[in-house]
Amino acid sequence: MAEIVDLGTYGEQFTKDPYPVYAELRGRGPAHFVRLAPPYQEAYVWLIVGYEEARAALNDPRLAKSPSVIGGAGLDGDLIGTHLLLADPPQHTRLRKLVAREFTARRVEALAPRVQAITDQLLDAMGSRGRANLIDTFAFPLPLTVICELLGVPAMDREAFRAMSNEVVAPTGVEAEAAAVAQLAAYLNELIEDKRCSAPADDLLSALIRTTAEDGDQLSADELRAMAFLLLIAGHETTVNLIGNAVHALLTRPGELDAVRADFGRLDAVIEETLRYEGPVENATFRFTAEPVTIGEVTIPQGHAVLVSLAAAGHDPARFPEPDRFDPDRSTQGHLAFGHGIHFCMGAPLARLEARIALRSLLERCPDLSLDGTPGPWLPGMLVRGVRKLPVKW
Repeated sequence: MAEIVDLGTYGEQFTKDPYPVYAELRGRGPAHFVRLAPPYQEAYVWLIVGYEEARAALNDPRLAKSPSVIGGAGLDGDLIGTHLLLADPPQHTRLRKLVAREFTARRVEALAPRVQAITDQLLDAMGSRGRANLIDTFAFPLPLTVICELLGVPAMDREAFRAMSNEVVAPTGVEAEAAAVAQLAAYLNELIEDKRCSAPADDLLSALIRTTAEDGDQLSADELRAMAFLLLIAGHETTVNLIGNAVHALLTRPGELDAVRADFGRLDAVIEETLRYEGPVENATFRFTAEPVTIGEVTIPQGHAVLVSLAAAGHDPARFPEPDRFDPDRSTQGHLAFGHGIHFCMGAPLARLEARIALRSLLERCPDLSLDGTPGPWLPGMLVRGVRKLPVKW
C-alpha cells in the first residue's frame, strides 16, 4: 500500500504557493497517492509531478478520460453530458472532428480585429487615470465577451454565467459546485433550443447545431450541451488567468516590464514563460487507469483516479533549469500548459491571440501601470491557477 500524502495538512499555503509542495514530492518520486484538500478531502487520487512522467501520462491511452472505467460518470457527465475531456477514442475522435472544423486557425485569426475592439472598449471604460481590480475590469470581461460572441451567448446572461462558471472551476464546496453545473445545464438546454427554433445565425453554437460530417454524423442534443459547456468554461476561464498571471508577473518584476515596454516583440516570450511558470491550469482534469500503470517505481492499480500536475511539470528542474525564476529568455519549448497528445487544448491559439492583444494594448494605454496593493487571494481548488483580485493603478 502506497504512503498517503494528505494535501490538506499544507493548509492555505498550498493554495497560495503549491510549488514547494510539488518540489518536495518530486524529490521523493514522480507519482504519489494523495488525499485532496478540503472540500474534497474524501477523495484519494494519484498525483504525477515529474515533467517527463506528466508528458507521457497525458498521451497514455491506458489513462482513460471517461469515468466509465471506474463505473461512474462524474459530476459533469451526470448533469452535462459527455464532452471532449470525458471521452476516449473512438468517441473523442468523433467529437473533436465535428468541432475542429468550426474552430480552425483561420477562424481564430479572423477574430483578431474584434478582440482588439473589445480590448479598446474595456480600456476606454477604465479611463486614463484611476484604480481598479484588473481581473474584474479587464482580464475577465475580455475573454468572456469573446467566447460568448463566438458561441452566441446573449449579453444579458453573462453576469449570471460568471457566477456559475467561477463555482465550477474554483468550487467553494461540493454542493455549490453541483448546483452551478445543474444551473449551467438548464441554461444551455434553453439556449440550444432557442437557436434550433430561430433563423440561422453566424455563431459557433448555431454552426455546431447545423454541422454534419461527411458520413452524416451530427452532435446529439446531449453532446451539444456538453460541448457548449466545455467551450464556454475552458474558452474563457483559462484566458482570464493567463492574462492576469502575465500582468502579475510583469508588475512584480520591473526589469522585465521595462524590457517589454521597450520591445513589444518580447510579448510572445512573456506569454510562453507565463504558461510555464504560472500557467492558468494547475492540474489537468482527471484520468483513470484502465489497467495497472507503472510510473517511476510506483504501479498505480487499475480503476484509480490520476491527476497530472501541469504546474509541477513546468517547475521540474530536470526540464527547466532554475524553474522558480521567471525568465522570458529561456526556452519554454515543450511546456505542458495546454496539455499534450489527443487532448491538447483546441483553444490554445485563441488564448495566445487574446493574451497578446490584451497585454500590448494595456501596456501601451497605461504606460505607468503598477500594483496598487497585494494581489489575491488565489483561487481555491487544484484546477485553475490565478488570483481573484489584481489591484492596479495608472
